[in-house]
Amino acid sequence: MPQSNVLVNAPIRPERLGELRSLLSSMNEQPGVANPENLLFPFAAFPEIHFARFVILDDRTEGDMAAYNIAPASYPVSLAFLADFDGPAEEFRRHAATRAREGLNKVFSCCEGFSGTSDLAAWMKEHETPPATIYGNWRGRTVTQVHEENLLRLALEQFLQAEAASFAAGTPEQTHAALYSFVQKAVREGRLMLTPAPKTPVTWWIGNVLHLITVPLALLLLAPFLLLYLPIFAWQLRSREKSDPEIAPRPELSATEQLAAIEDHDVTNQFTAMGSVKPGQFRRWTLAFLLWVLNWTTRHIYTRGRLARVGTIHFARWVFINDKRRMLFASNYDGSLSTYMDDFINKAGFGLNLVFSNGLGYPKSRWLILDGSKDEQKFKYFLRRHQLPTEVWYKAYPGLTAFDLERNTLLRQGLEKPVLADAELRRWVALL
Repeated sequence: MPQSNVLVNAPIRPERLGELRSLLSSMNEQPGVANPENLLFPFAAFPEIHFARFVILDDRTEGDMAAYNIAPASYPVSLAFLADFDGPAEEFRRHAATRAREGLNKVFSCCEGFSGTSDLAAWMKEHETPPATIYGNWRGRTVTQVHEENLLRLALEQFLQAEAASFAAGTPEQTHAALYSFVQKAVREGRLMLTPAPKTPVTWWIGNVLHLITVPLALLLLAPFLLLYLPIFAWQLRSREKSDPEIAPRPELSATEQLAAIEDHDVTNQFTAMGSVKPGQFRRWTLAFLLWVLNWTTRHIYTRGRLARVGTIHFARWVFINDKRRMLFASNYDGSLSTYMDDFINKAGFGLNLVFSNGLGYPKSRWLILDGSKDEQKFKYFLRRHQLPTEVWYKAYPGLTAFDLERNTLLRQGLEKPVLADAELRRWVALL
């Protein structure tokens, strides 16, 4: 099942901003966390949605451009609706326009250019901003699969506890055989559902293979020109890195407290950040090129539970806005923000630098990948200063981490075969 995403982004009518904040707040059961049954957008009625959020894009760091002796641009405050879901975007837009029409009309009526007579699905598509890079933890794993595999795990635990004495004396082969029989019987009797994976559309396979081939082919064709340009690029890059002003103030306490109030209500958290790309075409096109390559890796390499060595992210996206002058980053991750930041610093610091060092206010880096996030305190200040409060956030499977989802999937896979090879059996039993 292909997974898709949308980001609807529209300027807010200034006189309706307060009303919009009240509407969004009414969707929550606690600060920042959505009530799945809320009347405006009943997330629970959308079994395809993994994660979704509404967030007001109000950049608090626009004034940092003054460090370059450039007058800060005046961008309108806008509303963003983001969702990660199973199936094609066209179907999701139609479903949203049908199932949540009245509520979305109320929300989007606070935006410029929207009227109650608008074709809602068409308006959403018209105001979509595509990601430069998108990451999904486990390609093809549906929301239905997540719920069914979690119920499977719970049933296995209950069965193991009830029969603890007999399992204690058994071999791994006997344990697997007994659990295989138990699951087969439970499925036949309708006590467990294990829906087969749907067929992948042929058009998706064709598009994926073409993308797999065309990006490396394009890089190969560009290689002679890139090699010729490399010395010039190195000089341009290093001269800018040396002259970039350092902007590393401590985040305001009130802003930090506002962000903390919407975090740690679940094992998973949301993160939304926005900021300006460093001025000049050089930085914009460098970042665009790097994200183009990164998107190839997230589409074809990092598809089974890890982004580099980081395994706590469910979905993430990098999105250019305002003609590549600003960037929005949004993710859904397990654990606290502190451990999330430490994970990246310790496991993927070079990747952070590669992308975010092109952003205004990032700690000074060398040659794109060195230093930068290694200046831990300044890096954490940078993230907190650019983080936005997410007004409404929805997760379809609260209480489950990315580790839980992977374990549950592997448990199921081990029970789809009546017999496992020795090495396979040892790995599977270790999951119990």
